[in-house]
Amino acid sequence: MIPFNSPNVTGKELEYIQDVIKCRKLAGDGKYTKLCNKWIEETTTTKKALLTPSCTHALEMAALLIDIKPGDEVIMPSYTFTSTANAFVLRGATIVFVDIRPDTMNIDETKIEEAITDRTKAIAPVHYAGVACEMDTIMDIAKRYELYVVEDAAQALMGTYKGRMLGTIGHFGTLSFHETKNFISGEGGALLINDERFIERAEIIREKGTNRTQFINGKVDKYNWQDVGSSYLPSELIAAYLYAQFEHLKETLNDRISLWNDYYENLQQLVEKGLIELPIVPEECVHNGHLFYIKAKNVEERTALMKYLKEQEIQLTAHYVPLHSSPAGMKFGRFHGEDQYTTIESDRLVRLPLFSDLTSVEPIYQAVNQFYLTMKLKV
Repeated sequence: MIPFNSPNVTGKELEYIQDVIKCRKLAGDGKYTKLCNKWIEETTTTKKALLTPSCTHALEMAALLIDIKPGDEVIMPSYTFTSTANAFVLRGATIVFVDIRPDTMNIDETKIEEAITDRTKAIAPVHYAGVACEMDTIMDIAKRYELYVVEDAAQALMGTYKGRMLGTIGHFGTLSFHETKNFISGEGGALLINDERFIERAEIIREKGTNRTQFINGKVDKYNWQDVGSSYLPSELIAAYLYAQFEHLKETLNDRISLWNDYYENLQQLVEKGLIELPIVPEECVHNGHLFYIKAKNVEERTALMKYLKEQEIQLTAHYVPLHSSPAGMKFGRFHGEDQYTTIESDRLVRLPLFSDLTSVEPIYQAVNQFYLTMKLKV
């Protein structure tokens, strides 16, 4: 059986976890949390990075930092994970979904401006598959309408847009280190703060609403309750595992991109025959090999393909069910404009196995090719 995903292990994870236990500092903001924060800041050039228990928590922190309140509206694509919306819904916001681009599966930047009302507070672009949204247009709209931009870069660490790291272009960026991502800690995430105005308050919110960080750094002689907040610090055990991943980031990245390229090159013949579509990476973007997908003709063909590959002992999966079609999406949000691509494109998309220690994708692309050959013969 070829699994859809296998969590990445680089070699020193256990050693660093044992070091945490030996030092008897398991709570957050210890040695490895600080090392991870510093690594993210230096690698991405963000103003401040704060490790969190998940990307979901990082998004929730961003919603708190921009003071999302009941009645506010946040614009985002419907083709995303629930956390992108939930973070703002928890603060009382209404989610305004707009259509996606069929080439990248990212938010259609040309649909954003017409969805803005006097209640709009923020835009939350999602960099699907580690490929950037059209950020120049989004940032221009945000500037003209005085809106915040919270980049959901859960899948996008080391992806770039015009040379800039994803997650560092908006006011905030959020990263995920879930075990399905390129660089992992089981669960885990980070908030990237690109606007220095928010750094001090972010540290307070992250520490249960207290100024404990200032106390630890010797800036105050005691700490107390300052603001709203929650426990947004990950365990040192999580940070230790993650730091071992960061030390081998180049190797992991190269492995994934090599596999991605193998898929792309060896499925081209199906594209040329008009049987499938493959991911498109715009010229100004550099992706990070996070995931590889193909698009079948329709949902029926996708279902047949998934069944065929499962019979070949190859696990693959579809992806997001558009949020606006879900019970919670209809309750907490609305779709602005026409759903021209979101539902149709999501019904066609299927993700193929891609993980760092996958030795070869040849059996997988051969099975995909065989499926379409068999289908053609039946016709």
